[in-house]
Amino acid sequence: MFLFPAIPRRWLILLAVMLAFLPVIIDMTILHIAVPSLTLALDASATEVLWVIDIYPLLMAGLLVPMGTLADRIGNRRVLLTGLGIFGTASLLAAFAPTPAMLIGTRALLALGGSMIMPCVLGIIRRTFEDDKERAMALGLWGTVGAAGAALGPLIGGALLEHFWWGSAFLINVPIMLAVMPLVYLLLPRTEETTSGQWTPWQAVLLIAGMLSLVYGIKAAFGATQPLYLALSVALSGLGLLLVFVRLQLRAPEPLLDLSLFSRPPILAGIIMAVVASGALAGVELTLAQELQYVLDRTPLQAGIFMIPIMAAAALGGPVAGYLSNLFGLRLVASLSLAIAAAALACLARSDFGHPGLTVPLMLALLGLALSIGLTASSIAIMSSVASSQGGAAGSLEATAYELGSGLGITLFGVFLSSVYSRTILLAPDITPSQAERAARSIGDSYVVARDLAEPQATALIAAGKTAFSSSHSILLMTAAALLAALSILVIYLLREHSTSRQ
Repeated sequence: MFLFPAIPRRWLILLAVMLAFLPVIIDMTILHIAVPSLTLALDASATEVLWVIDIYPLLMAGLLVPMGTLADRIGNRRVLLTGLGIFGTASLLAAFAPTPAMLIGTRALLALGGSMIMPCVLGIIRRTFEDDKERAMALGLWGTVGAAGAALGPLIGGALLEHFWWGSAFLINVPIMLAVMPLVYLLLPRTEETTSGQWTPWQAVLLIAGMLSLVYGIKAAFGATQPLYLALSVALSGLGLLLVFVRLQLRAPEPLLDLSLFSRPPILAGIIMAVVASGALAGVELTLAQELQYVLDRTPLQAGIFMIPIMAAAALGGPVAGYLSNLFGLRLVASLSLAIAAAALACLARSDFGHPGLTVPLMLALLGLALSIGLTASSIAIMSSVASSQGGAAGSLEATAYELGSGLGITLFGVFLSSVYSRTILLAPDITPSQAERAARSIGDSYVVARDLAEPQATALIAAGKTAFSSSHSILLMTAAALLAALSILVIYLLREHSTSRQ
């Protein structure tokens, strides 16, 4: 630390892990902007596009807990450096994927690297900051970096897609990783406190298989991508594997995952907040990115600029959440932020994005600020309720909630859009049955089909697709608003014993 003699070591460590976390967040939001471009370039179907987006958060949902407990066993530094290397390699492969299937595979590899990075970042923050007030501010700064990365993602992605191919949205991660890895190697301590016990690989595989089966079964059931009986069978199989895992953990003297963490109301509240809020935010962002480009004919860069208010305001929410939680208490801050986010979404549901005026940017900014405060409050609730030696496990639970919420949010929003779209689009009778079947799946499929049609059929199909997509705008956002409003009430109950003094 001789390079920075005036800066306390703990704040330099925070800088290192925040920089490590940044590419993971940028990757998630860049892809939302790139969806229309890669859909047309790879001739991807609506199902393939959903899997390209979903495989990352859904696979991470199964990997995060095992990787978080592994970090507690062998050290966060080793796991974090390995994850950064995998993430950088996977980004390079994804940038040059020639088919949707190859892109889905490389996104799965990205999930492996990301699952090693995210719990380590939170675990290191928990171990480094023992003072409650400093920890709240550190988590707030961590939230700011996450929101800033999310804000830069659409803007960087839009700028890249103005001049380069869709793969540049992944390639941008490579130089970031090359810069971050030496910093992490130099700044993080080489020795750290670890928990006792062995990391049992077969139990980790059991947990991963159970999580993936359950989530895939739910996704398939809602998305109607498989027969209902098959989707339910997969979901029930996953539930059975998870029950076996739980039974093993309850009997083990040194379990892979300490299930007693779920009995603590602040942790439970934080996990629920993370799932619902991240799901609503991911679904709204993806819907907005598609509407701006498909319906309103904005360029990727214009779409990225349009969404800056929600992300830029979110960048302010982290430190604001830490300050307000110390001042007024976590319970009030968490519940009010979710209620304000619900009100902003309800207002957006009645807005016209084609003529935004000042109302839409202001509501987007209010939504980003409120959700950022709420998500940072969930981090404070979780990480303040565990010992430093359990930081990796607690961080993995929170990260799992984020990824599970994002994956299910994208799935449910995507399924809803697809359902409304297929029922409302009015197709011309002069296209073939196979073309009509694909065009009715999603607006992206309609654009792909239109490329093979002559005028005026192509123009008519695009116009019908825009009308059908816009019809779901109000219902979708109002549903998300209702979920956040209900969550704000639940949080008041779960955090009833979490007083200001604890912060």
